[in-house]
Amino acid sequence: MGAAPRIAIDAMGGDSGPAVMVEGAALALARNPALCFRLFGDESAIRPEVARHAGLAAAAEIAHAPETISGEDKPSQAIRRARTTSMGLAIAAVKSGEAQAAVSAGNTGALMAMSKLALRTMPGIDRPALAAMLPSLGDNDLVLLDLGANTECDTRNLVQFAVMGAAYARAAMGIDAPRVRLLNIGTEEMKGTDELKDAAAQLRAADYLRMNFDGFIEADRLGRGEADVIVTDGFTGNIALKTIEGTARFVADLLRRAFTSSLRSKAGFLISKPAMHLLRVHLDPNNHNGAVFLGLNGIIVKSHGGATAQGVDNAIGVAERLVSHDLSRRIAEDLDNIRAHAPTAGVAA
Repeated sequence: MGAAPRIAIDAMGGDSGPAVMVEGAALALARNPALCFRLFGDESAIRPEVARHAGLAAAAEIAHAPETISGEDKPSQAIRRARTTSMGLAIAAVKSGEAQAAVSAGNTGALMAMSKLALRTMPGIDRPALAAMLPSLGDNDLVLLDLGANTECDTRNLVQFAVMGAAYARAAMGIDAPRVRLLNIGTEEMKGTDELKDAAAQLRAADYLRMNFDGFIEADRLGRGEADVIVTDGFTGNIALKTIEGTARFVADLLRRAFTSSLRSKAGFLISKPAMHLLRVHLDPNNHNGAVFLGLNGIIVKSHGGATAQGVDNAIGVAERLVSHDLSRRIAEDLDNIRAHAPTAGVAA
């Protein structure tokens, strides 16, 4: 591990703006006093928030940005305003080396478009992918990608996503050889599209990579702890993610309704309160906040727009770990390995 990184923060992104983003930075600083930040946005709005948190001013530099990217801005509009917006300037800080990673809770499409244009994709990567860690019943969280950056993917993209996802799992969770599986409509080898079947064949042949490829997995097994990394195209991945989030909210609302339906059920709630607390903690998206654009020449972390300060702290923690464990180098080494074996192993290079 290297020294604690400098994190660029788009302080104007997210539903609550500077208040939550700055408080998240303060929580991160309390967790790791070696961190330092560059906060981009309206200085008159950011400075009072910084002043609320003892010690943060010494670790946080404020860089004024006159404009903000809204949730309604199209990526093409955002790109034209990259040099004047808090999001664009945070990304530029990563490109210039002023910061080792950037965190934003703003418009996902704009963040992806500006990040890709400014940082470019790594050699050997055709398209960046959006990856996030989700809760599971296993010993560790689950890495799922792509979550919407690429609605259509070919074999080459899926293989590259598997390489990047495995490197992410090694860096973020310390798993030496992550179990990687492809999301499919069945586990049999003949099931699925030609792209899925070809990607599976190539990954099975790539036994020189630091991963254990375990074939296909169906959507109803996503959270069962049977894989560390699950790979799919962005269209399917985004639907899977939204279904998981919606189901979690449905279960929570159903339990809340059940426990308030009668005096007996209220008494039952008091008895089961510790278990309910564990369930709430496990399903709270703030505890797993921080999706990453993998495959770029720089670390960009996307926070939920509605994240709490704790959620922002977790997103900063993701950025911190990926920089400290040198994720970009790990991905580059695996891509070099693929290119070295491509003529004999048949893996897309």
